[in-house]
Amino acid sequence: MSDNELSAVRQQIDRIDQDLLRLLSQRADCALEVARIKQAVDPQVNFYRPEREAQVLRSVMATNPGPLADETVARLFREIMSACLALERPLQVAYLGPAGTFTQAAAFKQFGHAVEARPVASIPEVFREVESGSCQYGLAPVENSTEGVVAHTLDSFVNSPLRICGEVMLRIHHHLLSQSTQLAAVHKVYSHQQSLAQCRSWLDRHLPQAERVAVASNAEAARLAAQEGEGVAAIAGESAAEIYAVPRLYSHIEDDPANTTRFLVIGRERVGPSGNDKTSLLLSTRNEAGALHQLLAPLAENGISMTRIESRPSRRSAWDYVFFVDVLGHEEDPTLAAALQQLQQRAALFKVLGSFPRAVL
Repeated sequence: MSDNELSAVRQQIDRIDQDLLRLLSQRADCALEVARIKQAVDPQVNFYRPEREAQVLRSVMATNPGPLADETVARLFREIMSACLALERPLQVAYLGPAGTFTQAAAFKQFGHAVEARPVASIPEVFREVESGSCQYGLAPVENSTEGVVAHTLDSFVNSPLRICGEVMLRIHHHLLSQSTQLAAVHKVYSHQQSLAQCRSWLDRHLPQAERVAVASNAEAARLAAQEGEGVAAIAGESAAEIYAVPRLYSHIEDDPANTTRFLVIGRERVGPSGNDKTSLLLSTRNEAGALHQLLAPLAENGISMTRIESRPSRRSAWDYVFFVDVLGHEEDPTLAAALQQLQQRAALFKVLGSFPRAVL
């Protein structure tokens, strides 16, 4: 390519950039107009609409002409929507901290980087921040593809009035961070207990002699590795490595390359139908033969697909359990609504934890 050809292409890029800037400004003006209209009706209106955002992202992915990947296009549009929403009213989002955790990464994936993300020390505190109104939404891990359910999150729903407003699927890549430059020098590894479990086989092969110490979060592990220096390592993500300035000794040490964690978005408001939704339920039944089968029969009878069921002790009496059930569809869908009505009649405990858009990407 000659210098003249290169100059012509760069001039074209400059013109496109100016067009993009003009269109982004127009979109931001429209967002402010939406805010004005909504506030005229309800001064306390919640501007964030998970179902609307999910519809927009699905639409841009479906009509994406390339060459950018669908996931890349969706991520760009998420940030545009996040910035426009912040012009109306910045969202406060509580997450399991400190900074650098995978839960923070999930919060940014769901809401974009224009939100006010507030780290808290535990999953119950995430719920309390939202229940008190200090934050509009919260993020908490609920299950991992390798290690299964996060019990603290499920247990928090039993007595909470909060609803599930969304879900985030985050691919989890673990890195071994250390000031040491040789693996043989590492005698202690800090990480969250879930991450230690997700890297168990790698640790057994490469660091069988090292002490494994479970801490509150991967970010805390990175902080300790930075503080204690030579001979100490942490298992954490890329963000924690950058924040606490601990070099990566080894990358991608998770046992399962497809290792994924599912996070739930919790809030106080109901979410409308997006056209591709899930509904989460909290149920219990009598402790007798066939009771669970009879309880769940309305789902099969109405053709409702169940995607997950977990049991947890109810904490009301010994050997008494509650069940967390995810089904496809929105509670306002006529078929699912009919099934839920039948379920409610049969259940000793029945609670809709929320209907919400399925994870877009």
